[in-house]
Amino acid sequence: MRRITFLTDFGTKDGYVAQMKGVASSISDARLLDITHEVSPHNIREGAFILWATAPFFPLGTIHVAVVDPGVGTERKGLIVTTKKQILVGPDNGILLPTARLLGDFVVYEITNPKYMIHPLSRTFHGRDIFAPVAAYIARGVPFGEIGTPTKHFVDLQFDLGEHHGDRVVGEVIYVDRFGNLITNIPCDILPGEVEQKKITVVAGDRRWEQIPFVSSYGYAKPGDLLFTIGSNRFLELSVNQGNAQQILGINVDAELQLFFS
Repeated sequence: MRRITFLTDFGTKDGYVAQMKGVASSISDARLLDITHEVSPHNIREGAFILWATAPFFPLGTIHVAVVDPGVGTERKGLIVTTKKQILVGPDNGILLPTARLLGDFVVYEITNPKYMIHPLSRTFHGRDIFAPVAAYIARGVPFGEIGTPTKHFVDLQFDLGEHHGDRVVGEVIYVDRFGNLITNIPCDILPGEVEQKKITVVAGDRRWEQIPFVSSYGYAKPGDLLFTIGSNRFLELSVNQGNAQQILGINVDAELQLFFS
């Protein structure tokens, strides 16, 4: 059975997600699954990160619909992105591109055929009227080239990775989860050797926190203590055991960090 996932910033109070699923289920018998509908409103980069972190755990052939779409109703295009493992559907605002690179060998199609859209077409809800039906028709086996036209022109979005700069590692916060853990763009494989035995000083702007321990998981720090650890996405995280690092430290997404190891 084919699977279609949905990722949006719609929340669950209103009927928007249900409408998308209703459209998809009227076209295809694919299994419909949620990634999340709690992306921060209009935050394309956050939605792109969650899709990037989640898509690899789905089976071959899964179709992902990602709709964080502040440009809905404008001239921005709708896209199908095929990869060697899965298929991505959504607006042309960069949200699909990090995952496309991760999954590999991607080809981009601009959605052009009105036959595979819902009419009358809403100017404010392309998730329901374009992206959900397109995903469902793909699940039914309609060829990509019948729904859209190959294109080399699309909005790009890349996640830059942290780097070594002399005696420090520099990076930034790319995501804050619901626990307030500050997930950085610093991959574990650029950390210094024997990092488990080191203390880390972190500088964010004009603020500085000294001697933060690196631990293998949260429970190796005392409740309320700052810690660094490697999260499930293999990036360095700055956290507070049983606390909220974002609130306690006042650090948010896009904050630049400098790390010193001792």
